[in-house]
Amino acid sequence: MLNLQKIQEAKQRIEGVVVETPLAFAPYLSEITGVNVYLKKENLQVTGAFKIRGAYNKIASLTQEQRACGVVAASAGNHAQGVALSASKFGIKAVIVMPESTPLTKVNGVKHYGAEVILAGSNYDEAYAYALEYGAKNKLTFVHPFEDEEVIAGQGTVGLEILQKCVDLDAVIVPIGGGGLIAGIATAMKETNPNIEVIGVSASGAPAFKNSYDIQKPVDSTSVRTIADGIAVRDTSPVTLEYALKNVDKIVSVDDEEIASAILYLLEKQKLVVEGAGAVGVAALLHHKLDEYKNKNVVIVLSGGNMDVTLLSVIIEKGLLKSHRKMKVTVTLVDKPGSLMRFTQILQELNANIVHIAYDRTSISLDYGDANVTVHMETKGKEHQDEIRKVLKQEGYLRE
Repeated sequence: MLNLQKIQEAKQRIEGVVVETPLAFAPYLSEITGVNVYLKKENLQVTGAFKIRGAYNKIASLTQEQRACGVVAASAGNHAQGVALSASKFGIKAVIVMPESTPLTKVNGVKHYGAEVILAGSNYDEAYAYALEYGAKNKLTFVHPFEDEEVIAGQGTVGLEILQKCVDLDAVIVPIGGGGLIAGIATAMKETNPNIEVIGVSASGAPAFKNSYDIQKPVDSTSVRTIADGIAVRDTSPVTLEYALKNVDKIVSVDDEEIASAILYLLEKQKLVVEGAGAVGVAALLHHKLDEYKNKNVVIVLSGGNMDVTLLSVIIEKGLLKSHRKMKVTVTLVDKPGSLMRFTQILQELNANIVHIAYDRTSISLDYGDANVTVHMETKGKEHQDEIRKVLKQEGYLRE
């Protein structure tokens, strides 16, 4: 099993390549949760995620003969960039197998670091199988994203950096996908101070690891679906589960809506772009999954920041709706001059700012001479929205 010494050796290997990311107190988050929260900002890491730590440590641990042949990995995300950059630092060949559906931006991100990209399979599992076969055929060393002792040791260096900066630490909250990050951090924590609690957070749409932890044996999921694609792992690794059963005190899960609200919170209040996988710890705290840690010193690991900007725009829009800063109303008007003007005048008097309006007179549900009007408005909170609905009902635009 991995030990503290191997993590310390990994820390020496990655110095000068991997950034020692900031660990900062989060005053507003601490105030609203009652927990003394510190954020470990791995979203500011080289390549935008912690994965470079394990990838570099693994490649640095290879023999000269293994390096001469090169490495292969399967990933559609952060691990791919970590392996590609690490290989480029050693000037060795790297082949990354990515699913055929991988967005072009991610493919180009890996190619930027000089790696060869092979698109194979309709999902990660098929790409993984192809990478193993390709590596064996071409004598390339396979760099596993989490089921590897050197990779786990590299990820554990996050824990060492936390321990150096936060002396009176009560707990650390870590995202869980394959389990490599929490296995490394938990080993560092427990061997340094067994009293520090280690809490894992998984996405409810990828429940395999939590289910396995709960019943204390590996079980797999039939499918995964979550906006936190960095932790959307279908199968449980017996290797990382063993570390979790030994050193992790608790695992909780959060759903996509909770993750989205945490992403928006971090963007607005902390000025940080954090991907879904990186935001699950904040989501757990914001949504009262960890209320027992009030008044305690807790570090949350923000594991990555490689957010798809198209997904981010959707999350922002839904977050504005949920926080009552935007609302949508559909009303039926008589399709005649002045009807729409009267309706919008009422909204103006209510200080609702119209950002989008759609006018439909062709719907088969309408009577002849009517039109549906859908309005998107910026509002000032729940009370403002309640007032708008009340007035529109009084004016006959909305039914009870």
